[in-house]
Formats: sequence, structure tokens, C-alpha cells
Amino acid sequence: MSHIVLIKTEVRDFNSVKRACHRLKLDAPVQGTFQLFSSEETGCGVQLRDWRYPVVCQLETGALKYDNYNGRWGNAQRLDEFLQGYAVERAKLEARKQGYTANEQILADGSIKVIINAGEMS
Repeated sequence: MSHIVLIKTEVRDFNSVKRACHRLKLDAPVQGTFQLFSSEETGCGVQLRDWRYPVVCQLETGALKYDNYNGRWGNAQRLDEFLQGYAVERAKLEARKQGYTANEQILADGSIKVIINAGEMS
């Protein structure tokens, strides 16, 4: 039996952030305090491709802090790619923790289907 799951992404796991950065060929995330345009934010900094300022992941709350000036300082699609990569990596890690296998399939529209095999259910 298959199930469709909708995932609302909260960025809370450093290892999954690191894996998402690796899959997108971004620099490794860094813990620290980062200057955005008009504020300083502390957390896990991720420098997205072609973004002027980093995205700061506040892992305790799941919130993201960033300033892309309505797309002028960074294409929102890059943030969407990061969040998609994070969600895929997090789902795969959690599945493996439970002893399940996890595979992914990239679909024609760019979305990613994660297939988790829980084995025989009784």
C-alpha cells in the first residue's frame, strides 16, 4: 500500500542541512552570526548560489532568516531548491534510522519522489 505525504519543511537538523548543501554543490554550512542587509542573525549559515546574503537557519525554531530584496539579491528558486534538498535528505535519514530503505526519483517537473520501503507489514 502506498501513501502520499505532504511535508511542511522546518529546517532543524544540521546534518540534513549539510547533506542538502553537498547535493546542491554549495559551500558547507557554517554556524555563526551573519550580517544580512539590515540585521545580524545567528544560526547555521548557508550561502545559496548567486545570493548576496546567506540564508540563516535557526535550527532551534526551524525558521529561516534571509534578505533577497524580493529577488533582486537572490533568486527565490535557489531557496526552493535548498528546501527541497533539505526535505529529501531529512526524510531519507529518518527512514534509515527506522531501518527502512529510502530511494529517490527525480520527476519531469523537477520535483523529487522519495520512496520509502518499510518492508513487510503484518
